[in-house]
Amino acid sequence: MTVTHSETPQSTSSSQNSDGPIGLWLNGARGSVATTAVTGLMALRAGMTRSTGCVTDTDMLRDVPLAGWADMVVGGHDVVDTPLEKKAEALVDSGVIPAPVLAAVRGNLPEVEGELRTGYDAQSHTGSQAEAIDRLAADIEEFRNRHGLARVVVVNVSSTEPPVDFRPEHDDLEALTRALADPDARVLPPSSVVAYAAFQAGCGFVDFTPSTGARLPALELLARRQQVPFAGSDGKTGETLLRTALAPMFTCRALHVLSWAGVNLLGGGDGATLEDPANAKSKLSSKSGVLPALLGEDVTAPLHIDNVPDLGDHKTAWDHVSFEGFLGVRMSMQLTWSGVDSTLAAPLVLDLARLTAAAHRAGHVGPVEELGFFFKDPIGSDEHALADQARALTEWANGLDREADS
Repeated sequence: MTVTHSETPQSTSSSQNSDGPIGLWLNGARGSVATTAVTGLMALRAGMTRSTGCVTDTDMLRDVPLAGWADMVVGGHDVVDTPLEKKAEALVDSGVIPAPVLAAVRGNLPEVEGELRTGYDAQSHTGSQAEAIDRLAADIEEFRNRHGLARVVVVNVSSTEPPVDFRPEHDDLEALTRALADPDARVLPPSSVVAYAAFQAGCGFVDFTPSTGARLPALELLARRQQVPFAGSDGKTGETLLRTALAPMFTCRALHVLSWAGVNLLGGGDGATLEDPANAKSKLSSKSGVLPALLGEDVTAPLHIDNVPDLGDHKTAWDHVSFEGFLGVRMSMQLTWSGVDSTLAAPLVLDLARLTAAAHRAGHVGPVEELGFFFKDPIGSDEHALADQARALTEWANGLDREADS
């Protein structure tokens, strides 16, 4: 089944974006999350699946001026060359994508395949990072111009990186620009190279990973100079989602949490990446700040991430909460979360592309703190309670149409 961009989507989503189609540019476009998002988008266009998991297709955001599913054109960068169709077949085998879905949309994947370009590989790149940024930005601009897109949102769904070592030029945009021109210097991690390229191309940027991305003062200055929004970081899809919903229960009922231990078991590419302690440090950092913020005090909270290759994209998280009630009586709660990581993440990638494009259209510049609802470590906000984040997102997003017209 082949579905073109001009056909009317049959999901509950309606297009209220008067600017025309938007672009979703995926960095890490051949990975599990990106492939699931692309396959899901094609299925939504074909009307063969419900938009379950897509917050932007709920009554909560009914008044937001969003691009419809048929108004989204997909492209991206990656450093690997596995065809999307082959990756999708592997995800069918691992239970992430239902076989009938891939069978129905397989004919659409070559269209997206033709929009993918070689990404920035820090290990193999020769020349300056400025040259890499220029190439990445030119790819995005060519994509936007060729399709006549109103705007493009770049979403980083590549592998998690180690935390960055601070350099003085990370604070100063002019100093950073000069340093990037040095062919022997590597002043930015790959995720920040991608963010710089997105801003240079005049695009909004979303970091779905815990990598550095746009979280450098100099890059925020660049985003403001270019008049573009950005959001992140580290998509909230499983254990942390559950924690941000449940931890406020203890505080509002005046129960004292003594400890909250967690173990994460996962395989696939994420499991292999996070087996490296340097990479795991970024993920553990983004997850560990949630509980102290929600409970109002530091709490003993050991957290482990273990690679279990046979689990593939299926992830299990186990939490043990020890708490104290009236008269000092001790009690506990144990929770098990079993989910399919890419299936949980993919609809949020689509949501964030639609919402960031709407924010750009409304004139938002710099970090969009209201999108913190989607992230473990929200840029621009200290709020972590899920219900409060949902209220902030709802009020902000449903007012975007009025802001765009003002």
